[in-house]
Amino acid sequence: MKHALVVGGTGMLAGVSLWLVNQGYQVSVIGRNPNRMESLAGKTEDKNAITPVLVDYSNEVLLKENVRSIIKENGPIQLVIAWIHSYAERSIDIILQEVSKQNDKWRLYHVLGSSKNLNEIKKKISTPDTCLYRQIQLGFILENDNSRWLTNEEISQGVIDSIQNDRLIYTVGTIEPWGKRP
Repeated sequence: MKHALVVGGTGMLAGVSLWLVNQGYQVSVIGRNPNRMESLAGKTEDKNAITPVLVDYSNEVLLKENVRSIIKENGPIQLVIAWIHSYAERSIDIILQEVSKQNDKWRLYHVLGSSKNLNEIKKKISTPDTCLYRQIQLGFILENDNSRWLTNEEISQGVIDSIQNDRLIYTVGTIEPWGKRP
């Protein structure tokens, strides 16, 4: 069975987690909130298709232990979708290290905020040969003369579109003109 890891998969990426289940993946979901994790699992027909990983990914030791555990339980990870806040920047490195211990090729879709410099982030990340690294930048929506942030549904759909089209860099919404952001 195909195995995917979604970091932040109970919030704005919940739609991605559910879509992956429908695509036949065993989905390991990292989240901190047990109620949101239970709610996510309740939206699937097969409750066993989601492996809940209740951990604060800023705790590097626990993150490493949990990633190792889900790989042991569910097999090699082919796909990682990671929304990681800037206060836990080392978390992406830990995920890269642990998932890359397997010999299989895999993809990492790194979800980033609208103000992030994608080139600078890519320079900071050391991706092994087995990892195909992709970036998804979240922007905003322009409606008439107003702007608004993306909804969780729009974010999930944009991430799904990026996965389906396997784009190196994908922007959900727009980031231009920067002065029009909400």
